[in-house]
Amino acid sequence: MPEGHTVHRLAGAFATRFAGRPVEASSPQGRFAQGAALLDGRVLEAAEAHGKQMFLRFSEDLWLRIHLGLYGMWRFAGPGLAGFGRRTSRAVTAAEAPDFPPAPRGLVRLRLLTRSHVADLSGPTACAVISPAEKAVAMRRLGEDPLRHDADPARAYAKLHASRSAIGLLLMRQDIVAGIGNIYRAEILFRARLDPHRPGRDVTPEAWTALWTDLAALLRDGVETGRIVTTDPAHRARPQGKPRRDEASYVAHRAGRPCRICSTPIQSAPMAGRTLYWCPTCQTG
Repeated sequence: MPEGHTVHRLAGAFATRFAGRPVEASSPQGRFAQGAALLDGRVLEAAEAHGKQMFLRFSEDLWLRIHLGLYGMWRFAGPGLAGFGRRTSRAVTAAEAPDFPPAPRGLVRLRLLTRSHVADLSGPTACAVISPAEKAVAMRRLGEDPLRHDADPARAYAKLHASRSAIGLLLMRQDIVAGIGNIYRAEILFRARLDPHRPGRDVTPEAWTALWTDLAALLRDGVETGRIVTTDPAHRARPQGKPRRDEASYVAHRAGRPCRICSTPIQSAPMAGRTLYWCPTCQTG
């Protein structure tokens, strides 16, 4: 499942390459034919992300809500969309699609087409045309997104501090902090030296402020680069240059390997339906 920085990057792609243009909407797969018909011919006016959900506004105040979930992905074609790649979104190259628009690949739920760009959506958890009132309801269900200007970390802390549940569990609740996935959860807790099993009510305001500030910075870097890189250069074998994939994280997906700081084997255990990673020596706070 893509984490929040990926969804914000996708919203940026739509805002810069699709917004202000009329869109031909269709459902090659056929499962979203009615929704596509509502959008067909309308101008895509704006795009915004909130956590792991994206909202596209079309003329006459219709909204498209999209949640990629575990298997959803966008495929793009057109100039300026290279780099929106990897598993959840990728730009089709000229070699793959010498003619424009390229034929849909696989089970495409929704195709959005302008004269110069195309976006194909496959496998989303949610894809729905909604009203402004329905969008407002969906937004109210979401927690604070550190990448949004309207985020209020104090509201997130109030929910977290009122709970006896482990902070490692609470950080995966999208009604507390929207956009955090398994990798960011593990990495920000390590960088904060916080035990992921510590109850939320025992996290101090000072620790929360530091964690939130660090998370926001990491997410902004992820939006800019399209990667999750949480390690400091001093903790990599090659301090200079682009970090390799195996040097990008401190604890995530490194179970049994030595901690980059203290050499203790990284631990792992199930939590919130995902695998939690942590260092039992460094994370005692």
